[in-house]
Amino acid sequence: MRTGIRWLSRIVIVIVLLAACGTFIPRPLIAPVKASSAAVTHRILLLSGPIHTDIAIPLDAETRAAFSFLDNTDFPLGHPSAEWLIIGWGGRAFYLETPTWAELKPLPVLRALTIDRSVLHVDLAGHITEPQPSVTAFNVSEDQLAQLRDFISESFVRDAGAVVPIAGAGYGEIDRFFEARGYFNALLGCNTWTAAALRSAGLRTGIWNPLPQALRLSLSVYN
Repeated sequence: MRTGIRWLSRIVIVIVLLAACGTFIPRPLIAPVKASSAAVTHRILLLSGPIHTDIAIPLDAETRAAFSFLDNTDFPLGHPSAEWLIIGWGGRAFYLETPTWAELKPLPVLRALTIDRSVLHVDLAGHITEPQPSVTAFNVSEDQLAQLRDFISESFVRDAGAVVPIAGAGYGEIDRFFEARGYFNALLGCNTWTAAALRSAGLRTGIWNPLPQALRLSLSVYN
């Protein structure tokens, strides 16, 4: 019994140390050169929940053009009231089968803790109020925003050049799910994808951020 408790304590200590290192060791190690203060900047948003993060990018003409491939699906990219394109990456079973915590099931949790295929969740939003605890804003240059769009676009699985929507999957009338590149697990999950996406836009994160709280903290320290 005592041996088991000691091993459990050691595992907890190791996880805490890894999480701390993942938060406070920056990636990249050397800060990128900042754009000129006179350069045109665009606002992007990190949207945080208890265990998941999404990215919001402004739905301007350039974004509509970059994601015009969504026009070939039933996703309403041209919605006149939309101001933001919301994108999140995650495990297929958990994402599709757990729209609310009340609908949590054992099998999606098990898949999330092991390994699962991934999906992208795409949604639209109108005005997003700032500041609020769940919203963190960053200003990026035109080139950095273009790199972020490219990173997201390349995360879609394509079949004969077309993205692959998941039929009948969505939480509401507007949002849609699509097949995504990569595999999901508890160590390399939705928040590590978000961190990689933000790094593509020139931001610095911790080297490993499995939780929203760690990702937000590292972003506040290094940006």
